[in-house]
Amino acid sequence: MHYKLTVQYDGSDFLGWQVQPQGPTVQGALEEAVAHLFGVATRVVGAGRTDAGVHALGQVACFRAAKEIEPSSVQRALNALTPDAIAIPEVAVVADDFDPRRHASSRTYCYRLWRPHWRSPFWRRFVWHVWGPLDLDAMAAAASLIVGEHDFTSFQAADCDATNPVRRVLCSEFTITAEQVVYTVEATAFLRHMVRNLIGTLVDVGTGARSVEDFRAVLELRDRQRAGATAPARGLCLMKVSYEDREGHGIGEP
Repeated sequence: MHYKLTVQYDGSDFLGWQVQPQGPTVQGALEEAVAHLFGVATRVVGAGRTDAGVHALGQVACFRAAKEIEPSSVQRALNALTPDAIAIPEVAVVADDFDPRRHASSRTYCYRLWRPHWRSPFWRRFVWHVWGPLDLDAMAAAASLIVGEHDFTSFQAADCDATNPVRRVLCSEFTITAEQVVYTVEATAFLRHMVRNLIGTLVDVGTGARSVEDFRAVLELRDRQRAGATAPARGLCLMKVSYEDREGHGIGEP
């Protein structure tokens, strides 16, 4: 059977999604739990490789197993076998050819900025505390400039191995609460560190270090050295992986 998991995790103490030679990873913890449940080593494939310290509320992963166990029983068992920092809210059986990465139509991330001048003991693992006032109108105006299809070379990591830096952004906007500024961005795919480099540059706009036109120029220059610093991983969360329904594949938005 081919099982599809929706996975949530606090990434603070993990070295990211992908299995590493040393140190805990989300993929490693899931594979250990699946092996314990099914009695055989099994690869768990994710929709995306979140970096060390990045969180998820809607990661999607799949694995294959010869033994048939009801999805509800798999969910209960995996929640019992994984660390407290990982939860599996949903398990489903999907078509054999379903690929959680290649079949994704879009991914949505959010990045949280903490606004008050005091730190939060409760949110500290999930926000970037930015000191001082922010021009939120300017940040929103700059964020809107990336909607559509663009070359995001200026916002990719130096070690990004993507062959094509062009990505299509569907949504790029800010919402504001009394304590937080939340940046939400949805795209068909992302480059390595793209969201964190975007938010680092957008914060520069908010503090007045850059103008909205400066941000536009950075996007057009296609030069990573012209963009802002990479924002801390702890503020970033993979919110959702979306799938366009395909007849006969039994997949949909998780």
